[in-house]
Amino acid sequence: MPGRPSRWLLRVAFAAHLRPDQSAGYVAVRPTPRSRSQALGFLKCFLGALKMEMTEMTGVSLKRGALVVEDNDSGVPAEETKKQKLSECSLTKGQVGLQNDFLSISEDVPGPPDTVSTGKGGKNSEAQLEDEEEEEEDGLSEECEEEESESFADMMKHGLTEADVGITKFVSSHQGFSGILKERYSDFVVHEIGKDGRISHLNDLSIPVDEEDPSEDIFTVLTAEEKQRLEELQLFKNKETSVAIEVIEDTKEKRTVIHQAIKSLFPGLETKTEDREGKKYIVAYHAAGKKALAKVRTAADPRKHSWPKSRGSYCHFVLYKENKDTMDAINVLSRYLRVKPNIFSYMGTKDKRAITVQEIAVLKITAQRLAHLNKCLMNFKLGNFSYQKNPLKLGELQGNHFTVVLRNITGTDDQVQQAMNSLREIGFINYYGMQRFGTTAVPTYQVGRAILQNSWTEVMDLILKPRSGAEKGYLVKCREEWAKTKDPAAALRKLPVKRCVEGQLLRGLSKYGMKNIVSAFGIIPRNNRLMYIHSYQSYVWNNMVSKRIEDYGLKPVPGDLVLKGVQEAYREMLTADNLDIDNMRHKIRDYSLSGAYRKIIIRPQNVSWEVVAYDDPKIPLFNTDVDNLEGKPPPVFASEGKYRALKMDFSLPPSTYATMAIREVLKMDTSIKNQTQLNTTWLR
Repeated sequence: MPGRPSRWLLRVAFAAHLRPDQSAGYVAVRPTPRSRSQALGFLKCFLGALKMEMTEMTGVSLKRGALVVEDNDSGVPAEETKKQKLSECSLTKGQVGLQNDFLSISEDVPGPPDTVSTGKGGKNSEAQLEDEEEEEEDGLSEECEEEESESFADMMKHGLTEADVGITKFVSSHQGFSGILKERYSDFVVHEIGKDGRISHLNDLSIPVDEEDPSEDIFTVLTAEEKQRLEELQLFKNKETSVAIEVIEDTKEKRTVIHQAIKSLFPGLETKTEDREGKKYIVAYHAAGKKALAKVRTAADPRKHSWPKSRGSYCHFVLYKENKDTMDAINVLSRYLRVKPNIFSYMGTKDKRAITVQEIAVLKITAQRLAHLNKCLMNFKLGNFSYQKNPLKLGELQGNHFTVVLRNITGTDDQVQQAMNSLREIGFINYYGMQRFGTTAVPTYQVGRAILQNSWTEVMDLILKPRSGAEKGYLVKCREEWAKTKDPAAALRKLPVKRCVEGQLLRGLSKYGMKNIVSAFGIIPRNNRLMYIHSYQSYVWNNMVSKRIEDYGLKPVPGDLVLKGVQEAYREMLTADNLDIDNMRHKIRDYSLSGAYRKIIIRPQNVSWEVVAYDDPKIPLFNTDVDNLEGKPPPVFASEGKYRALKMDFSLPPSTYATMAIREVLKMDTSIKNQTQLNTTWLR
């Protein structure tokens, strides 16, 4: 390909093998989405936190223009900024790479669809669905969980292995050994590395002093019944036009606190004082109907008049969370604060089955209100508060620092030493991890391939048909109903939670009919739809990288930078999938994607490790930020024990998967299917 390379180019190079004066090359990839509400997860984790007036924790969709995903062990952002793309795509003399006329996979958020995020979408957006579904989902009970009689390990017998998605090669020569990854979620800790290069830690719970903050009494002055009535008024859930609260022990100070409590805790409501039959009442009401509420609770202008001009508009804080992905966490926070999730911003999404620490920013919510949540929420901690002028942006992070424990390892000390030295000096293949492809017998890349083929009936069937694998009981019943009747309304009635992809597609089929699958599929938020295509691109990327390593090893070769040399492998794979590498433009613009670059070899930074002995498999093997805040002493290890564990620390750039680094160390399959065979108590 003479002249300057086309914008589709994929560039591959190997940072670990270039001289210091040579830049590392890249291979094209593109941001990935991930979405779908985790309503039952909320119920599991927060039943003990119902001191507050909330009666349920169903998922609230997070509407953002950028993509996000659950189980992202890299904590990567859902969409890189244009500036970053341009800088990454710039070609330096001496660099090499792989070209592909179509491979453009998001350098981002991995995993199966589990949370809902929307950008510009079809006519029926998640926001429109939210009002329709809120009432029926409020009644969601524990019944759904009781249906799951089959063990997780049994369900995962039908899951994917690494070989199923093209992950087949290693770059190191050491002998592998076995170990259990994420036996406990606390064995996997992620600390975000900010744009200034500092690692985020939760180490300060104090609240910035601000004389304009209301008193702490605002959190206790209202009764639970009064809060319930105010919330129903705020959300237009009843026919009342106002709520009157009698002022007991009437004083000006008491009235002021009630006014502040209502305005602070229930955005959208105004208050006034009235005399009624010799008694004082604080009357709460909507100033200008639903439109005023919608305006006042959006990111554009939440209670603008009540925020001090001298204070930065955004409260930044460090969020520590356990066993929750970023989307779910923000949905929980927004529920408790009674605000829309889109007033929160962050630099990247973080893993679910982990302890993660990251910076969050929220528009015009005080540190005082945020700190109060520490008294109400389980498995969350908020701290390190500060007021700033600007929000956070996806992609601004420099990466993530990981602390990982691999339990019950079989390797000798020499084997561990060789493996970790190799990780530090050579690195690992930058595969897309298993969470990118789903957890059932129908991998997400198959749906993406059908979309690119314009095979819409197949798209519908792949999403809705019964399958083996890890799924909730109500989803199994929904699929069975669909297979039996092909009636979208009947299948939809089997779903207590309709914000999942299956529920959204069934709703679309009910509205548009079985002959208009394209429009029905368009009801699914855009980022969720694109997730399927990104999954297919990840699948192609993994297979091509494996082929590239097999044929040429780690040395750069002519043809890496342009579509030459390995082009036949791309052409052969896509032709087998009934796709034309020379014509990847889709008639639906959203599904025609531009190219980007992705490194093929990643060499972790700040690598350290130690092997520890232990007897109790349930004890933590290191302190978390919360442990340190509470003054807990670090664990003390005996020289010998029943089990051995490898504790490893390392830093990775955005868009890379820690599980793929761990895979290189162990030389074993990191899929959930394989790990459950090692540890049948995976979901403790």
